[in-house]
Formats: sequence, structure tokens, C-alpha cells
Amino acid sequence: MRGEIVIVGGGAGGLELASKLGRKLGPSKVFLVDSRLSHIWKPSLHEVAAGTLDIHQEGLSYQMLAHDNGFSFVYGALTGLDKAAKRLTIGPIRTPQDEEVLPERTLEFGALVIAVGSTSNYFGVPGAQEYTISLNATEDAERFRLQLLKLLARADARKPQEPAAGVDIVIIGGGATGVELAAELREASAVYTTYGFQHLRPQQDVRITLLEGAPRILAPLPERVSSAALKLLHERGIKVVNECRVTSIAPDQVSDKNGNVYPADLCVWAAGIRAPAFLATLGLPLAKGGQIEVDGFLRVKDAPGIYAMGDCAACVDAEGKMVPPRAQAAHQQADYLLATFLRAQRGQAPQTKPYTYKDYGSLVSFGQTTTVGSLMGSLKGLSWFVEGFFARMMYVSLHLMHHAAVLGHVRTGVLALARFLIKRSTPQVKLH
Repeated sequence: MRGEIVIVGGGAGGLELASKLGRKLGPSKVFLVDSRLSHIWKPSLHEVAAGTLDIHQEGLSYQMLAHDNGFSFVYGALTGLDKAAKRLTIGPIRTPQDEEVLPERTLEFGALVIAVGSTSNYFGVPGAQEYTISLNATEDAERFRLQLLKLLARADARKPQEPAAGVDIVIIGGGATGVELAAELREASAVYTTYGFQHLRPQQDVRITLLEGAPRILAPLPERVSSAALKLLHERGIKVVNECRVTSIAPDQVSDKNGNVYPADLCVWAAGIRAPAFLATLGLPLAKGGQIEVDGFLRVKDAPGIYAMGDCAACVDAEGKMVPPRAQAAHQQADYLLATFLRAQRGQAPQTKPYTYKDYGSLVSFGQTTTVGSLMGSLKGLSWFVEGFFARMMYVSLHLMHHAAVLGHVRTGVLALARFLIKRSTPQVKLH
């Protein structure tokens, strides 16, 4: 097989780039490689974990997207790269019973874009990898949801004989993922009694603790956003511990450097990210954090025809600052590379201006009705604080903009908006 443009990684940025290029160039020229069969917008994973969003309703099939958008989909994981021959090795696909579905394959490319995202950084904390769940993919969110269901059922059965029975959830990391998960879990717990858990009192018996190493949650965001978020968490009965350095994690508890111990039936790690370890096997230059080094045009250093974007790329912007690992950066980089490849296809001169990151602000979801955040103005350093219903609609619009980018036409976007608002007008929890 050979693709003129091959994109490895079907996350927000990679899928948007493949969809937009496919609609322009067609399936013979554009290939997308991914180790999974379906895509979900990563900021939605906390909702899948809480049970308020059904992955089978939200997930988008790569094969369907390839058909609709005009690119070719290759199912499998990147396992090798020959830079000189411009050839990828795609690993085999096997069933849980170890039956081979697809063999190992090779894929030649004219241009390659690596967009494989990030994974968790455990910072060497003992027990973190073994006893926590990180919400990096749909299977992580589903694993959390199913474990939570089992714990709720056991606690509900014990409740008549053990009045203190409940579920202790500890979330390590007070960034957007940790904060949104805590809020979503509280909102979900409010309707658990309608799903057969008759003995549990959700506000008291589903005990949620958020641990953050910095002096405040949402530390990269303006202090007003952090303060509003903390207030909303407290109103929902969520315990927040700042300046908490976790030192070890056991199957049933979390310990910090001050000797405090937090009971944990279920523990989520949301305290940091790093580039996937397999990138070190590809023979590409890596930054200190394991990311692929790229120049201002998103080209991998000393690797002609190879680009990297999103969380896995160490990109320094025009001001000398590292581009943050955020969805809006991946979206912007996808559009930048779209222009790069289309110019090449048309025989036009390459872009002369390097990629420049633009921060449009941040929004943090607190369930199905409330959002807080900051929006950046056109003047440098100017931002507006937003909260409530207006902010929530803006948060929803980000999701819909992503769907419009990968689905490709306005009518689909309008239908998606209608389904989205109807589905979310009343909180539901998926427990089966």
C-alpha cells in the first residue's frame, strides 16, 4: 500500500486533518492509521466514565468517516518506521483469543504526519500505574464505569447492615480532566436511586475527593476561574485538597507526603501527561519529555517529509514558548498542515509563515448545565470570565465544531446539534 499523505493517529487533530484532506484529495492519496475502530472526542471521556454519555451513541466509526470523507482507513498500530524508504510497519490485529484478524502490513508514504496524542505520566509514584485508571481512551472510561457500577451495587447491598457503607472515589489531579470528572460523577450520583440503588444516599455515600499538588485547582487558568470552580465543587459536596503531593497508592488508599491517608475504592490518575513511549523506537529526534521535536512549520527535524502535531509534538511557537498540549492547539495545527499539503498539491510555493498558537481561552464543564471558563480577547492579555448557561452552550459548541469538521457538512452539524441538545436535556446515567 502507498499513500501520498499518511496520518497516524485519529484523535481530534489527526482525524480533522484526514477528513478535510480526504474531501479535497480522495482516498487514493489520504490514509489514516489508528489502532482503534472508532473515535470519540477526548474531552467527553469523563462523561463516559461517569455513565452520563453512552459510548455507542457518541463514538464515530473510522470506517464510516473514511467512506463519507474520502480517505482510506488502515486499522492497526504503528510499530516501525523506515525514514529512508519512507515506509511504515503496521502491527497485526488479533482477537482476545489471540486469533489473527489482520497480518502485519507495510505502508509507504510521500508525507507522514504523526498525531498519536499522549499518555499518562505517573512521575514514578509507587502504585500509580497499577492501582489507578487514567482516562486516555474509551476502554479506560468504560473500565471505570463498570468498576463504579460493581462498587455501587456492593455498597447498596451492605447498606442495611452497615450504615456507613458507600463508595470512596479519589481523583488525583485538579486540572480540567479531574475537575470535570468530579463534577460529572456528582451529577450522575444524584440519579443513581432511579437505577435500583434504593439504599444509597448519593450526596453522602458517594464520597469524592480531589487531590491537587498545586496551591489551587485549574492552576494554568485565571484565578477567578479556579475560585469559581472550587466553589462549584464545594457546593456539590466534593472534598478538594490543594498542595497535596501523593507519595504512594495502594489498592484501597492514597497516601501523601504529610502522612495523610485517603480511602479509595476507585482511583483516577489525572495528574500529568507524556508522549507515548513507543515514539522512542522510531529513530526520530525527541525532546526531554519524549515528544517529537518539530520546527515552526511542524516538520520533524532531520526527517524530510515527516511532520508531527498535537500532544506528541514538541512545538515552540514564534514567541519561543512551548505550545501547550490542548485540543485547540491540535485543531489549529491540523488547519495549518491542511494548508501546507494543499499548497503542495496545487504546485504552489510552501508557506513562509510558521505556525503560531492562538489561545482562545478555556472552558471547564460542571455537568450538563453549568460551565465556567475564560475567553481570550483580540488584545494581548485580555480575557473575559464566563459562567453558567452561556458558557455551557459555548462548551457544547466546541464539541459540535469538531463533529462538523469530521462529518463535513452543515446539515449533519445541525442534526448533530438537535440530537445533542435533546439527549442532554435530562441527565441520564448508563449503568448496564
